[in-house]
Amino acid sequence: MKRISWDQYFMAQSHLLALRSTCTRLMVGATIVRDKRIIAGGYNGSISGDVHCVDDGCYVVDGHCIRTIHAEMNAILQCAKFGVPTEGAEIYVTHFPCVNCCKVIIQSGIKAVYYASDYKNHPYAEELFASAGVRVEQVELEEMILDRKNSEKLAFTASLLQKLSEAGLPEEEIRSLHDQANRLYTSS
Repeated sequence: MKRISWDQYFMAQSHLLALRSTCTRLMVGATIVRDKRIIAGGYNGSISGDVHCVDDGCYVVDGHCIRTIHAEMNAILQCAKFGVPTEGAEIYVTHFPCVNCCKVIIQSGIKAVYYASDYKNHPYAEELFASAGVRVEQVELEEMILDRKNSEKLAFTASLLQKLSEAGLPEEEIRSLHDQANRLYTSS
């Protein structure tokens, strides 16, 4: 069995963290790593003890939910709270960081940002990362590699489509089923 890469492992952790998000506008997770060890994780949500967007709706001002602390900031604050240095660490985030998170990441001494999805990538954030010497790389989560039975499912689906074709199902229906299977196996 082939093991998943470190990048895929840490990105998967960030996607799991995002499932804890309490903001209904966008679920984001962040994992801070040093020397291939997770040192903190965060997701976007309200401050501890306050109401959450999922309960009372987002508190939107100028197009931004001001109730929410971003995942990257929550992870960095977790390090600060427990005295864990971030200098030289890396951060894995489900979405490209906003300008404010970019500045916090740079100031915290994090040396690399790995993100899965583009999200309103601001040119100024990209410029700041570049001028600060922070490595930025897109690492999309390959969800199918997390499914240990993926190969068997793909083979089974291909076999079914082949049998339907041999049974005389019209080609356009086979193509439609094939397209549906592709969307199912490749959706995120």
